[in-house]
Amino acid sequence: MAAAAVATVCPAPMKATSHGAFQKDNPLNFAVPLIILQICLVVVLTRGIAFLIRPLRQPRVIAEIIGGVLLGPSALGRWKPFLNNVFPKQSLTVLDTLANIGLLFFLFLVGLELDLRAIKRTGKKALAIALAGISLPFILGIGVSVVLRATISPGVSAAPFLVFMGVALSITAFPVLARILAELKLLTTDIGRMAMSAAAVNDVAAWILLALAVALSGSGSPLISLWVLLAGAGFVAFAALALRPGLDWMARRSPDGEPVKEIYVCAMLTIVLAASFVTDVIGIHALFGAFVMGLVVPKEGPFAGALIEKIEDVVSGLFLPLYFVSSGLKTNVAAISGAQSWGLFVLVTATACLGKVLGTLGVALVVRQPAREAIALGFLMNTKGLVELIVLNIGKDRKVLNEETFAIMVLMALFTTFITTPIVMAVYRPGRKAAPYKHRTVLRGPSDNESELRIMVCFHSTRSIPAIINLIETSRGRRRRGLTVYAMHLMELSERSSAISMVHKARRNGLPFWNKSLDQEPGHHIVVAFEAYHQLSSVSVRPMTAISVLATMHEDVVTSAQQKRAALIILPFHKQQRLDGALESVWGDFHHVNQRVLRHAPCSVGILVDRGLGGAAQVASSEVAASVAVLFFGGRDDREALAYALRMAEHPGIKLAVLRFLPRQNSSFFLDRADPEVDEALMNALREAMAAVGDGSISLEEKTVGDGAETIAAVKAMGRCNLFLVGRAPPVTALAPRTDCPEMGPVGSYLASSDFSTTSSVLVIQQYDPEATHKHLVQEVDQPDEVPDTPSVNRSARFVHPV
Repeated sequence: MAAAAVATVCPAPMKATSHGAFQKDNPLNFAVPLIILQICLVVVLTRGIAFLIRPLRQPRVIAEIIGGVLLGPSALGRWKPFLNNVFPKQSLTVLDTLANIGLLFFLFLVGLELDLRAIKRTGKKALAIALAGISLPFILGIGVSVVLRATISPGVSAAPFLVFMGVALSITAFPVLARILAELKLLTTDIGRMAMSAAAVNDVAAWILLALAVALSGSGSPLISLWVLLAGAGFVAFAALALRPGLDWMARRSPDGEPVKEIYVCAMLTIVLAASFVTDVIGIHALFGAFVMGLVVPKEGPFAGALIEKIEDVVSGLFLPLYFVSSGLKTNVAAISGAQSWGLFVLVTATACLGKVLGTLGVALVVRQPAREAIALGFLMNTKGLVELIVLNIGKDRKVLNEETFAIMVLMALFTTFITTPIVMAVYRPGRKAAPYKHRTVLRGPSDNESELRIMVCFHSTRSIPAIINLIETSRGRRRRGLTVYAMHLMELSERSSAISMVHKARRNGLPFWNKSLDQEPGHHIVVAFEAYHQLSSVSVRPMTAISVLATMHEDVVTSAQQKRAALIILPFHKQQRLDGALESVWGDFHHVNQRVLRHAPCSVGILVDRGLGGAAQVASSEVAASVAVLFFGGRDDREALAYALRMAEHPGIKLAVLRFLPRQNSSFFLDRADPEVDEALMNALREAMAAVGDGSISLEEKTVGDGAETIAAVKAMGRCNLFLVGRAPPVTALAPRTDCPEMGPVGSYLASSDFSTTSSVLVIQQYDPEATHKHLVQEVDQPDEVPDTPSVNRSARFVHPV
């Protein structure tokens, strides 16, 4: 009897903080230091796994599920000292509490991502695919539940078990799907638009079915379940009719260009917690209230964005992984033992895949989708994620799913999500098409001098916008057809909810996409800058935004340049100038993006080293006064740099100085030139331009040099210039003995160093070589599917006008 009594004694609750190791307290026996250790361990492990599987292009949810399983009794948890000290039973309440608080706010963010108006506009095809992708897996899930109840889940209440299994098999993870589509560059294809629309409908339907499953899982009578459902419907109506006007009022009092008041953010977070409390009291689940509040928050204006900015990093980075660990601690893969258990796992996984694929495939073929697209769409709709784990955890907490069933379902969710990316890549890879075009360089023949010049200017930060606008101003020339500029904002696709939300907005606009949100927010800083510039000039500037992972961002730049028929791509240097004048690498990963664009570009490419080009803001055309210098050694790239400089020299405020370097006899500094006669022809054109201008705004000086030291001395003797232009690969050896920027070339790498200057900006240009071997990322066809120009003028008429 005594032994039995001792066995039933619960461990004492943990105290919050310890007195420290010097006071002979073990920190692992206290709640605060233990939860800190658990959070650090979880974050390091999940991020490490995410880094390892990054080459497989898997979403981070895969790493988090794997990390949770590894920390549980399936792997590390089998070592009892680790489990008893790092994840003791008495600490699980604190862990689960923090995990669920983080989950509340994450689901609030998921609700913010979903736009109910967009769901209302879902086309008939997407709606039919969504309904088929829900109904057939749900029906098959009911069939699987009958088999599971007869084998490993005897005695479980039939109704809730059937509903939980149906919901678990019919769910599509909306945020995870958005990430996969963006990774595969499918977000704005027909299949991507269809999948996102269907997934949005599926997400809302899944929450309704989940509420039904939770209501049925109660231990009371069916009448109580009915009351729970009615109360839940009443809560949704109250949130939409009573709370929404108050949220609209807060959104209206948060104007563009001003920070959202702290009291509004605090009030919103409190409302989310209160709504979660209400739905928990009703008996649905606290998560349901947070999700509903995310749905009813107004999506227009800065209010929703400010809420995302305040909570997303802490929630998704620190607290959300705890939920996956909490699920992993409940998952014991060893519970799946024997032929019967593994056979049931195969049955559940096959049923989940077949239900989604066959249901989606059948309807997609009926609405005349191509077979490959229909198959890929079926596997995309089979993507699982966090909502799947939520359903499974609720089912386990409500005693609907036992340990073995829970482990089978978790592995099924992991497997089906893992296979989505490789299968879709194998089945469907859309070809990018563009019309062939002639003008791929700035340097053109005499008959093409009046042709339009199209430039794509890329930037990472709004700090670069003044330099971009000043560069555009100097490039506009006086020709009849003038200049068209595509200003592309390069944004890295991350796991942050705000990035996924922007990706969701992108699906109607193309990738890189025309940022419609800019048109809807007249106070947006990018629009303001380009609007102001347009008022001062006649240049057509068309802002764009590209969201992509860094490994494939060059594809977006190259594809857009070819589809927009650009003659020149201008990329930002990956280093930024500090206050002391030195350059430091702040966008190190973009270094590789620039190198890939140089290899694959369908036109000429320039890399801009910005050292305050033109000052901190744009100025009127009449006030422009800048000096531009060209270092001409000869060769294809130097000719392109000089041609661009001659275009700049047409501006009345630009003074152009050309310094031509000639080789001293028997000098090893110069390399052999392939076409010196072409260089001479361009020099003659320069002299003609000097004679035509006649005011000294264009000058030419020739210098004979024999080595790098003489060259550097000649360059420094030119004095201060606002902008230096140089070819990427002139026929000379390197000016600097060592460089960490080989893509800048032998001269450009020196000009980009702090040893040269702290005030002069540099533009290093590579001319497109039609005779070189190019690995084309875009297929040229006479009638491409994509329209190679801009959207209709009405959409962006405020700052896009024809020249």
